[in-house]
Amino acid sequence: MSKPSPEVYESDRGMDAHNAAMREIRSRNDQTYDPTEPTRVWLDEDNTPDGVKRSLTIILNTGGCRWARAGGCTMCGYVAESVDGGSVGHENLMTQIDRCLDHERENIEPAASAPGDDGPADASADLIKIYTSGSFLDEREIPAETRAAIGERFSDRERIVVESLPDFVEREKLTDFTEQGLETDVAVGLETATDRVRHDCINKYFNFAEFETACAEAQSVDAGVKAYLLLKPPFLTEREAIEDMKSSVRRCASVDGCHTVSMNPTNVQRYTMVEELYHEGGYRPPWLWSICDVLESTADTDAIVVSDPVGHGSDRGPHNCGECDDRVQTAIKDFDRRQDPSVFDEVRCDCELTHEAVTEREKSFGAPLTN
Repeated sequence: MSKPSPEVYESDRGMDAHNAAMREIRSRNDQTYDPTEPTRVWLDEDNTPDGVKRSLTIILNTGGCRWARAGGCTMCGYVAESVDGGSVGHENLMTQIDRCLDHERENIEPAASAPGDDGPADASADLIKIYTSGSFLDEREIPAETRAAIGERFSDRERIVVESLPDFVEREKLTDFTEQGLETDVAVGLETATDRVRHDCINKYFNFAEFETACAEAQSVDAGVKAYLLLKPPFLTEREAIEDMKSSVRRCASVDGCHTVSMNPTNVQRYTMVEELYHEGGYRPPWLWSICDVLESTADTDAIVVSDPVGHGSDRGPHNCGECDDRVQTAIKDFDRRQDPSVFDEVRCDCELTHEAVTEREKSFGAPLTN
């Protein structure tokens, strides 16, 4: 794993201070987890370069992100849901996969049959998305044996997405999927194209240049990259967050091999620095109107741009006034599928004026103007 530069990693300063604070916060967690049960699994639809596909999303329970064990990202609480001990073995990981396939069989609706077919199509997702609390391609989290077995297990599907930090993206690892005939994408938690924001606000150690290298590695075996960006990390005002996100979407879309940009609005997760700030009145999750603004403004980029606001409408998730949250969320999901910014013309609310006032007048990250 690449190392932070001396400029951002000094004793008791910068990343070192972030990591010390977050290790203390996470030490308060005393929950334990079953290594044979996935963290989460659900069915949905996703926009891909080949159109909208039914998807099965799997979050495997592993020993946790290597960077998070050192302290990790200011907003990420996923390591708090990881199995203690630093690793989960091959057999247990494959049992988790089996449980996810059971969930799919029990919950998926049969696809509509094509004209002339004798019956409904097979009830299975075309797209498999596999995440961990860290990096699927880090062999401390997912052994090479397990990676190859998962590639074989899903060889009958159309496309697979696996999550990884850029330093673990290597062409030899991706061939476990591409050689099975799977369209393969790597989801990279880039968070922002601005190195200083990534280092100082998010506490992520790598630079944008390493993301570009990961895209080139993926392209070398005909795989693609899906960039995950974070809207409104701590220590930015609403306007700063919007401006950083617009520029980040455009910069990612200009990188060869990056065909999709997924904007993830920050939600307040447990055992994180963001949660500490939130309880002290120093952080408000982004407005749903901010998401609409970014999507509408970047719809002309040469990439699929999507967003899936987790916890929308709640105090700990992206929200507006409470009256319009569900309608705005529906418009965002509609945009994800159709990539048509005109969907946002269909939603209006008086709280848009409040959002405009916030973006114009908010001067400090630690003193949000509204809750």
